[in-house]
Amino acid sequence: MDEEVIPVLRVADAAAAVAWYERLGFAKQWEHRFEPGFPAFVEVARGGVRLFLSEHTGDARPGTLVYLRVRDVDAVAAEFEVPVEDAPWAREAELRDPDGNRLRVGTPNA
Repeated sequence: MDEEVIPVLRVADAAAAVAWYERLGFAKQWEHRFEPGFPAFVEVARGGVRLFLSEHTGDARPGTLVYLRVRDVDAVAAEFEVPVEDAPWAREAELRDPDGNRLRVGTPNA
């Protein structure tokens, strides 16, 4: 097993969050609920990048910032209709998911 870090993001509606993350190229891997009607805990993945989306109170705070490196930040920015800025280290765009979590998305400078 490879060691990894998987950020946990707090979401109010896992289904809505999964739909938003699918626009970013993530795919739902699995969903868990302790019982029907209980809060959902979901994994989404984009290649080797994984995020946990949790409806559980206390798992994480809305407004968290995650940095995501991608091959083509311009395509991501076009999908979400946000500007791209040039930083000394990368071209970047910032997104907010439906729950206010921030994703800074960047393509490193060559």
